[in-house]
Amino acid sequence: MKRIFSWCHAHLPLLLVMLVLIADQSIKFWIKLNFRIGEEIRIFDWFRIHFLENEGMAFGFSFGGGIGKLLLSLIRLVAIGFLIWIIARLNRRRKQDRQALRPSAIKTSLVVSLSLILAGAIGNVLDCAFYGMIFSESYFQVAQLFPPEGGYASFLHGRVVDMLYFPLIQGHFPTWFPIAGGKEFLFFRPVFNLADTAITVGFLLFFITQRDFWSNTPKTEAGTSAQ
Repeated sequence: MKRIFSWCHAHLPLLLVMLVLIADQSIKFWIKLNFRIGEEIRIFDWFRIHFLENEGMAFGFSFGGGIGKLLLSLIRLVAIGFLIWIIARLNRRRKQDRQALRPSAIKTSLVVSLSLILAGAIGNVLDCAFYGMIFSESYFQVAQLFPPEGGYASFLHGRVVDMLYFPLIQGHFPTWFPIAGGKEFLFFRPVFNLADTAITVGFLLFFITQRDFWSNTPKTEAGTSAQ
């Protein structure tokens, strides 16, 4: 058991990334092979499985047509490479500290947050890179995997699969409300996926736990100035 724990600790980033990717891609394949675009399953009034596709940005937003989409994919690939490099360095430092039996300066929460962001970025890039090549269209039909006539788009031009929809609060603005008076109100409107969730949780965890990173005055300087 101790060996298993030690191995998991040493390979924590890899385990997190693989877990998120397997779950994210499994859900997306299930959606793609069983739903038409716009089709929906109501789990609760406030939670639905609603199939949409977007051009590559998080939470269903689009970016700049074909050229913008290609640019976004390339930026993501660069960001993924940078994150892999950073996480590998941090994890190597953690391993060295553990072998030397000394407290590590690298917080586990930092590695976890960056690994979640990396996993989410890879999950959505896989959609953009390959889904257009391996799936047929989902408009008015359930998509086919590896269709004989080829996929619906070329490399890096596929669409990201979204399905998580949480219309938590629905209603109408009061008639006296400026501009939007009487119009429908819906919170939370975006449809997203597990990769988007991993990115969001990763960023939130980073902002919450890495307070020293955001401190304007390092502790050593603060102590010196106090003297």
